[in-house]
Amino acid sequence: MEFEEKGSFRFWRQTYFALHVRAHQFFSCWTVQVHCSQKSFFGGEDFLDDDNSRPYTYQKEKKSKNPNKHVSFKQQTEAYMEPFTLDVFISKRFVSASVTHRVTCKQVAVAGTNSKDIKAVLRSRSDNPACLAIGRILAERAREGDVYTASYTPRERDKFEGKIRAVVQSQIDNGIDIKVYLD
Repeated sequence: MEFEEKGSFRFWRQTYFALHVRAHQFFSCWTVQVHCSQKSFFGGEDFLDDDNSRPYTYQKEKKSKNPNKHVSFKQQTEAYMEPFTLDVFISKRFVSASVTHRVTCKQVAVAGTNSKDIKAVLRSRSDNPACLAIGRILAERAREGDVYTASYTPRERDKFEGKIRAVVQSQIDNGIDIKVYLD
């Protein structure tokens, strides 16, 4: 790079440009970028959605596409009119079921074939006799917690037959009134 005479404007401009580029190259390794949002425990940026919820938590209710949509009285009060729900999970290795209070999300009664007291008595942990035993034990524990009615809605992938029906029927036979909602 050739420089002009010392007194000219072009000389000073070229000198300034050369120093500025050198300084930028020298100090660029020391620059610190300031992020407005803090890093979360999970490594991504922590930010809030429109409804002040964290992105890594799920929402219990889906947001309605139409916010002005009418919600019926039954939809608003159903959780309070039938507060207890039955949840049944059956895998290849074990069966578990629970009665949960919808409003407070507390489990009133829980039974599963993985627990020590039930595991020792059963021959297999996932056959029909195991399902009947889980239904009977869950009904006893629910009655101890003053629960005599519950509602059951099968998951999307579950059919109301076989082992699931055995658990529900066992509870009905042991004094728990269960309303089954099939879509």
